[in-house]
Amino acid sequence: MIVRHFFNLDFILILTVSVISGLGLTIIYSMFGAGETAGLFLRQLIYACIGIGIIITIGIINYDHLRTYSTLLYMTALCALAYVLMFGVTVNGTAGWIDIGVAKVQPVEFAKISLIIFLAHFISTKRTELGEVPTIIGSFFIMGIVAGFTLRQPDTGSALVVVAIWFGMIVASGIKKRYLFGFVILGAIVAVLSWSVLAPYQQARITNFLQPQSDPKNTGYNVIQSMIAVGNGGATGRGVGYGTQSQLNFLPEKHTDFIFASYVEAFGFVGAAFLLILFLVVFVRLRVTALYARDAFGYFLTVGITILLFVHVAVNIGMNMGVLPVTGIPLPFVSYGGSAIISMALGIGIVQSVYRHREKVLAKNIQESY
Repeated sequence: MIVRHFFNLDFILILTVSVISGLGLTIIYSMFGAGETAGLFLRQLIYACIGIGIIITIGIINYDHLRTYSTLLYMTALCALAYVLMFGVTVNGTAGWIDIGVAKVQPVEFAKISLIIFLAHFISTKRTELGEVPTIIGSFFIMGIVAGFTLRQPDTGSALVVVAIWFGMIVASGIKKRYLFGFVILGAIVAVLSWSVLAPYQQARITNFLQPQSDPKNTGYNVIQSMIAVGNGGATGRGVGYGTQSQLNFLPEKHTDFIFASYVEAFGFVGAAFLLILFLVVFVRLRVTALYARDAFGYFLTVGITILLFVHVAVNIGMNMGVLPVTGIPLPFVSYGGSAIISMALGIGIVQSVYRHREKVLAKNIQESY
């Protein structure tokens, strides 16, 4: 039985994710392949292997069980987020990690998956009531608690991802256009008013994204070095291990937030195009899974995970190229970090389960929602 389930998985998606992880490992090895920091590469290799194992394992399990435990998962995520505010380990000014001895866990990454599961259950259950204001407000409240805890860390980037997940899933539910327009206007007003409550370093990230040269040795340094690294890559790159910005440590957070710049410096435009094509394949496979989902719950699970991956890819690449503010969002399956890889693997595993239980023909009720 398990063997039959295994062969019903989407191996195109598994292979693509594996190749993306392999590219990330290649760049990390070029930076930390020897010496005292070799442990970073080894840990990333272990995370990647665990991630692939999780994708296959979750894919074999029936995703419908998540419906039963959606509330428990959501409440557990809130408890973890509350815990880090009181007892969490602070890294780079963000109190968002729990030290479990062998590693540091970042609960917000798993909270994103829990939120998707809970919202998918909520929306699929209340779907006929989403035209009513109280139900829409209820879904906003579900998201708002997670976003609020995340902002308190403070982790503005992850909070924006949480908001994007909610907004995208609500749009996919077929919400009335007048409500959608209202949320866009309200969001714009809140964004303007929230400027005054942002911490000075958060304001600096936004202003220096627009003009990084205004403070090249301080707040604009990261963006400038990242853009230099991307430009250094040229058409075919300088080669693995030969980038000046990444190898000589001019580029900060070169294996996490700015790993895309390190990658482009090594592989150039051709390598960047190849990586983007791989991510495109991932999104195409996610779309196929959503279109053939057997029920609304599976459809919204896939939509939520698609939004999560897309926002992470778009924001990370955008900030590496200097077209978006620096937010500390990792590049899925490429950036170093166990929490990010394992949480993304959980998401892909859930999609695999939806794919395995897919309809053989395009489901009419799902097609109407698209």
